[in-house]
Amino acid sequence: MGRLVRIGQRAIGEEKPCFIIAEIGSNHNGSLGRAKQLIDVAVDAGADAAKFQLFRARRLYPRRAGTCDYLKIARPIYDIIREMELPYAWVPRLAQYCEDRGIVFFVSVFDEESVERVDRYVAVHKIASYELTHLPLVRHVARKGKPMILSTGAATLAEVREAVKACHGAGNHHLLLMQCTAAYPAPLESLNIRSIATMKAAFGVPVGLSDHSRDPVIGPLTAVAAGANLLEKHVTISNTLPGPDHRFAVEPGELRLMVKRIRTVEQALGHGTKAPHPVEAELRRFARRSIFAVRAIRQGQVITTHDVSILRNGHQPPGLPPHRWDEVLGRRARREIRPEEPITERVLQ
Repeated sequence: MGRLVRIGQRAIGEEKPCFIIAEIGSNHNGSLGRAKQLIDVAVDAGADAAKFQLFRARRLYPRRAGTCDYLKIARPIYDIIREMELPYAWVPRLAQYCEDRGIVFFVSVFDEESVERVDRYVAVHKIASYELTHLPLVRHVARKGKPMILSTGAATLAEVREAVKACHGAGNHHLLLMQCTAAYPAPLESLNIRSIATMKAAFGVPVGLSDHSRDPVIGPLTAVAAGANLLEKHVTISNTLPGPDHRFAVEPGELRLMVKRIRTVEQALGHGTKAPHPVEAELRRFARRSIFAVRAIRQGQVITTHDVSILRNGHQPPGLPPHRWDEVLGRRARREIRPEEPITERVLQ
């Protein structure tokens, strides 16, 4: 479970910052300028990566696939997908723009041709949820030898295991998994974020959340608190834009808020070692208890419960700690002890 996977300069895994992916997908709406604008949004928000989708309608659906009920658009899905295609000619230009802006560029690949078109420009490949059982494609990508992110929406654990096995069989062990609910938008109660821990235990690789819920913070923050190593969220310029993915994506201000809150949650999670934090030092000294005299004690007097008490130190030097209480009782005073004086070994016989 401690395995790290490196994407570019970033190591992803336990005790590393969550790797945040701004999923631009097809929300460029056919405009290279809009695609670059969305990369800018990702950079300005502090995301680690900007991701697109590279597919061709002819490699996804037959022409007679019909309409998709969930989209509520009375047009053939084939025609909708064809209009969402990212031109191959954009790939090197988007990769260069991301490099210039200091953000990781990669894409989800949906067919072997797209893999070949993009491979030289990316440090990681992404397999989308519905391609998880497309084992010939999974093996083709795995043979490239680069890290692979596999989304697991609508999949059983057995299906995830088969995809992982296919990657291993192709010689690729640089895997990252993402819990995902393949609904758009996904209801918060469907996110099943506890499955992140399940897949970490089952496969020993970094696991994250591909969050299709509309809320910008609940899913991401819950996932990070539950140990997510990476987080993906769709982003748009506006939810009012035409296209199937805009309505459940977060807008620029929400993406900034999401990244900021994730980094704050990471700070709150801390390092896991149980030890006093530096901010506790003052009150640890001031409010911790030790043994004090509560009245004057004569030299040679046997100390009883009437003479001493366990009090908070305040600004006084501490006495013996409370666990020494039974040792103090019954001992004699080496010298006269003043009221409220700390009881230390120096004042005891």
